[in-house]
Amino acid sequence: MSPLLEVDGLKKHFPIHTGVFSRTSGQVYAVDGISFHIDRGETLGLVGESGCGKSTAGRTLLKLLEPTGGKIRVRGEDITDLDQDRMLPYRRQMQMIYQDPYASLNPRMSAGDIVGEPLIIHRVGTPGERRERVAGLFERVGLRPELTRAYPHEFSGGQRQRIGIARALALSPELIVGDEPVSALDVSIQAQIINLLMDLQNEYQLSYLFVAHDLAVVEHISDRVAVMYLGRIVEMTDKTSLFETPLHPYTEALLSAVPIPKYGARDRKRVILTGDVPSPINPPPGCHFHTRCPYAMARCRHKAPLLREIQPGHWASCHLHDAGVRFPLAKPGSE
Repeated sequence: MSPLLEVDGLKKHFPIHTGVFSRTSGQVYAVDGISFHIDRGETLGLVGESGCGKSTAGRTLLKLLEPTGGKIRVRGEDITDLDQDRMLPYRRQMQMIYQDPYASLNPRMSAGDIVGEPLIIHRVGTPGERRERVAGLFERVGLRPELTRAYPHEFSGGQRQRIGIARALALSPELIVGDEPVSALDVSIQAQIINLLMDLQNEYQLSYLFVAHDLAVVEHISDRVAVMYLGRIVEMTDKTSLFETPLHPYTEALLSAVPIPKYGARDRKRVILTGDVPSPINPPPGCHFHTRCPYAMARCRHKAPLLREIQPGHWASCHLHDAGVRFPLAKPGSE
């Protein structure tokens, strides 16, 4: 059985226009050739620092942004070059939950109209059936059905995000992209929303691409995790392998900054990266991470490492594996 979603060499570059005549003077390499797949009922966590291209990758694979290069396949069918009309059937199967529950809801529409709008656009059911569907979705996400007549300003942040989840569920999609859906919420509310998403996944056999920078949240909800740095995926494996035995120096640094006692990170040596993240307008040659990597070698500065399978099911892009260096580099308790 083919994966629900396959992304192969996906790129999204934004042109930089300058001057009176808006000439193109450069490119922002937001997403620079990433590949992954998501199986039915699976959650892939996509993590990395702010500005690494996570959200752009999510929006591009949904065709909310047109890709610059690469391929996007849904159930084995190539949707990369489809126009808006031919994309409409796929829109029903792929939905998004946005990061900001305050900016993602139209303040001029009632909550019920917001959740029911996708049903109208796709001409699903009669007006009565749509009202019944919306009321059922409100109950399913933990909101009282009578709140369908209220407006977004009458809800708290957590309630607004529940409305966003109900809207995403309206068309019974197979894939939902969560663009940091809990980062703007209080910690106690985050747990409620995460548990709701996991319950909905079990109930409806949903697949998630969960974009986040909070590793503890990703560890809780994901089956596999992909780590991005400056537009590229540098490591990808199941969550247990990633947290126990990271195979890329950048992943190791991320994990050392966020202690997760379950995986013994309390005892892991702290890895402090020097310098700032390079600009995606002018990324470094070779391995993008070599300017901040404490283990960089000469080849890292001019040759980009390929993302390859280092251990069964564990992919990483690092020249250290070619040199026979053993991972993890900062062993627990080392100084």
